[in-house]
Amino acid sequence: MAVESVLIVGGSGFVGRHVVNRLVEDGHKVVVPTRRQSNANEIKLLPTVSIVECDVNRPPDLQRLVERSTAVINLVGILNESGSNTFARAHVELPRKLVAACAAARMRRFVHVSALNADPAGPSGYLRSKGEGEAAVSASGLDWTIFQPSVIFGREDDFLNRFAKLMRILPLLPLAGAAARFQPVYVGDVAECIARALRLDATFGRTYRVCGPEIYTLRDLVRYAGSLTGASRPVLGLGPSLARLQAWVLEHLPGALLTRDNLDSMAKDSVCGCEFPAIFGIAPRALEAVAPTYLGAAALKSPYDRYRIRGGR
Repeated sequence: MAVESVLIVGGSGFVGRHVVNRLVEDGHKVVVPTRRQSNANEIKLLPTVSIVECDVNRPPDLQRLVERSTAVINLVGILNESGSNTFARAHVELPRKLVAACAAARMRRFVHVSALNADPAGPSGYLRSKGEGEAAVSASGLDWTIFQPSVIFGREDDFLNRFAKLMRILPLLPLAGAAARFQPVYVGDVAECIARALRLDATFGRTYRVCGPEIYTLRDLVRYAGSLTGASRPVLGLGPSLARLQAWVLEHLPGALLTRDNLDSMAKDSVCGCEFPAIFGIAPRALEAVAPTYLGAAALKSPYDRYRIRGGR
């Protein structure tokens, strides 16, 4: 299927920047809506990329964008709620608006990035809202493809980088959910799957779990981040009551390092339980092959190298 113009909602975010780079490499025209042009500084100079300042939550704005597109990719997701930026608004209402806009414009190709364990009956508000968003997409009648990644890592991630920073400043790290299991997937591999899905009609109406090659506990990942930065510290796993208390305290502090909803999400291991989808023809990269390039002592520092890694090259 030839794709001429791709609308990427959430294209200025962590995953979005990689997807934009990847689609530009394939020669696609890419449109990225954003509330402020400055949010898209890292991609606005790429060839074939157009940045449109608008509010995608407004149906008229969304309709105009969709009518000019031959495919839509939705990457919008939040880990924590803040004010009017709720799980329901980001994960449920926006997908519904996108689906409605696509139907009105008779634009059929839709790629939706959700989350592993998304389920309307899930243990957390995050997972429930992701599940409801998926339901809206799968019931749409569009030529949809849904991706369910485990935690995504890469140079600008808010996962390993956060723990590496904590290990540098704390003498001891009390850790809620230390035994929770994850199967981290590299952001470049996720972007590659999305790009290839646009060319594969066989992905229509399919949901794909995407994970890296190895499973780790949260304790393992925190220790690994610390070791890469040369700031290894003792990690103290907390029991259920103390973990809940820590989450309650942290969610009320600036930055919300951990919330009770995050903790509830970790009640289900974020692991695929299946092989990486063979249809995309790639072998997922190991955490140990990538993380040292941005957390290790020899991490690349120049602006060129940062751009190169953002582009997955």
